[in-house]
Amino acid sequence: MSRAERNVEAAPAAGPVAAGASGARSPRRRLVPIASEGWPFILVPLVVALSLAWLGWVKVGLLPFLVAAFMAYFFRDPERTAPAMAGAVLAPADGRVVSVERNVTDPFVGPAIQVSIFLSPLDVHVNRAAIGGQVVSVEHRPGEFVPAYKPEASARNEQTSLAVEGERGRVVMRQVAGVLARRIVCRVRPGEMLQAGERFGMIKFGSRMDVLMPAAARVTARVGDRVRAGESVLGVFP
Repeated sequence: MSRAERNVEAAPAAGPVAAGASGARSPRRRLVPIASEGWPFILVPLVVALSLAWLGWVKVGLLPFLVAAFMAYFFRDPERTAPAMAGAVLAPADGRVVSVERNVTDPFVGPAIQVSIFLSPLDVHVNRAAIGGQVVSVEHRPGEFVPAYKPEASARNEQTSLAVEGERGRVVMRQVAGVLARRIVCRVRPGEMLQAGERFGMIKFGSRMDVLMPAAARVTARVGDRVRAGESVLGVFP
């Protein structure tokens, strides 16, 4: 198995939209607000902590218990409500806006604006759709693992790009790996429908998210802004 196959879950090769694509899925509400990918990271140290406590080594078991508690915090998946705003391009990730680049050209979007969001290890890492529409392609590209807050990370790092065709326009969401975030999760396939703000994947342990929208869009995000996935508006389609 190649490194790319190990590091990316459910990221199919790019291709044309599948015929007979299913309709938009109903949003799922979780009984426990934790991403499913996080349970192995939580349960293993928790079992170790409980086992040590049962043996009477309570102080020794404190460290794996704290690890389990941090993992539960890291993989938290709170419910979000997308704003009822026509033409809005939502933030697909929590974090801080580190760049807004104009005069960008993308094969899918065309002339574009790129808004980049840096996710620290303390941010929610579940990714949500920037717009509602049909998934046209999901492309994985192997690469390096330079710090995700650096501008060159968008071009050099391992990444998965999700192209979505909406009623008002096209958007590309690019999940970019970082130094610690070497596992990209993308749960959707070409031909599927997404609702604005719907969960579609996550990047584990610190990362970067690039959002490309048409150059004619009105960008509302500014460098330094703190944004929330599925709720904060990055821009508005013309």
